[in-house]
Amino acid sequence: MDTLGPATIAAFFATAIAIELTPGPNMAYLAILGVDRGRAQGLFAVAGVALGLAVLGALAALGLAALISEIDWLYQVIRWAGVLYLIWLGYDCWRDARRPIEHHAMGVSNWVFFRRGLITNLLNPKAAAFYLTVLPNFLPDGASAEGFGLLAAIYVLAATLVHSAIVLGASALQPLFVQPQHRQRLGLVFGLLLVAIALWMLIATRG
Repeated sequence: MDTLGPATIAAFFATAIAIELTPGPNMAYLAILGVDRGRAQGLFAVAGVALGLAVLGALAALGLAALISEIDWLYQVIRWAGVLYLIWLGYDCWRDARRPIEHHAMGVSNWVFFRRGLITNLLNPKAAAFYLTVLPNFLPDGASAEGFGLLAAIYVLAATLVHSAIVLGASALQPLFVQPQHRQRLGLVFGLLLVAIALWMLIATRG
């Protein structure tokens, strides 16, 4: 049975980084969260995203992701749930920005953002599509489930590095938006951006 060599692993890692650097739901949501909420909340969301990607990788390794893609009604349910969830996040972003800054800073657990990052990825058909279309191209003939799992883990690592960098960079801009009028404008822009991404995902995943 063939094994994965260092050259294949390096090529896959570079591919994963390149894919994660392209605009998409994760990049937009994490950048918005970093600016609006700051580094800690953003990194909790990154951890949730990483867990979501790991779960999807495990499902793909077990063949369940392929099964979902073949059952049209189930795929559509997940697809629409992901779109509607992003639209709700956009509304929540706009609503939260209109609240006083004191209310904004209190009472919300960091685990809320972890959960949102997790759900966003579990309901993202494009994340599952990566495991079904891109990853298998790097597996040699006769590769075992362990080989698939290794590449899935590398993808999660690459995605987490990119997402962490996005959050850290975006959170550095947070002090510029502490004034209420700036926060309200930013909340409107970010809310509309999340809705636009939801519509983009709806079109991109219609199959």
